Amino acid sequence: MNLRRRLQALLRHEPVGTDGSARIAARRIYILPTPTGLWYGGAVFFMLLGSLNYQNNLGLLFAFFLAATGLVAMHHCWFNLLGLAIGARPGPAVFAGSPAQFEVTLRNERAGPRFDLRLVGGLDPVAPVFLGAREQLVVVLGVPTRRRGLLPLPEVQVETRHPMHLFRAWCFAQTEASCLVYPYPAPAAPPPAPDPGRGRRPALRGGEGSDEYLGPRAYRYGDSPRHVDWKALARERGLIVKQFGGDEGLDVWIDWARVAAPGLEDRISLLTRQVLDAARSNLRFGMRLPGVQIGLDRGQAHRERCLRTLALFDQGLAGHEEDRRPMNLAMNHGQAQA
Repeated sequence: MNLRRRLQALLRHEPVGTDGSARIAARRIYILPTPTGLWYGGAVFFMLLGSLNYQNNLGLLFAFFLAATGLVAMHHCWFNLLGLAIGARPGPAVFAGSPAQFEVTLRNERAGPRFDLRLVGGLDPVAPVFLGAREQLVVVLGVPTRRRGLLPLPEVQVETRHPMHLFRAWCFAQTEASCLVYPYPAPAAPPPAPDPGRGRRPALRGGEGSDEYLGPRAYRYGDSPRHVDWKALARERGLIVKQFGGDEGLDVWIDWARVAAPGLEDRISLLTRQVLDAARSNLRFGMRLPGVQIGLDRGQAHRERCLRTLALFDQGLAGHEEDRRPMNLAMNHGQAQA
């Protein structure tokens, strides 16, 4: 943990309330002058010093006016965050390497507007937003992903420099949002094994008349160009051939024991590719992992169940269910910003 994170951990974070939102209290707001504010303060100081030295009443009046303006700006900057309600919930599951998205809701519960609210810490800079009286706005915050599993968003940082950009006020709001990250799929994987429980396996007949897709395999010399997966080649997954069999469907098993890989993550990556290929081919497939077995089925729900199991495998979170409940927000929704 670097020094910045250590210092940040010492700061006060607004906890989540019973409705899933954190309301910023007065003692949770931090404020410091910006570089512009430092220049402003220095100019006021030297103006005051010169006016006292030369006993210039007009200079004194102007210096005190600028000092009062700065104090009022500091108060408004702090007040711009006071009472702001902040909540977050996860976006859809993504594959490792792709940015996870969290929907951060900013809600203004008072009669006056709020200006220049910025979310800090996302993958891409988020434009400052304006909140009218008793309005709320959903802002999408992108977070990088590096590995499979649950990616928590422990806190959201919001800052403002309104008005005049002389001061920067910021606060931290805790969240309970976690986004599911699927394993990174391998570029190519061996075809899954057919179901040994079927009494007869259809004879493979590559070429004309074949209508049942059995899965992908690496290209061999003499394969028909018609069976080459050109989309996979365009995605830099190598030269892959689509295998077709007889007229009867074939159930397959995606089996941990039948995939050879040097490491745990490599094996999970290959199994993920097999799940995606089998689902794309609309095959009925099951999955076997150490201590886990998912029966034969097909469809989008079955695909997501298998990917979720692979994402949480060996992490003790197999029973985790993604929280997609709507937040308790009773006001009008604003527009989402990416």
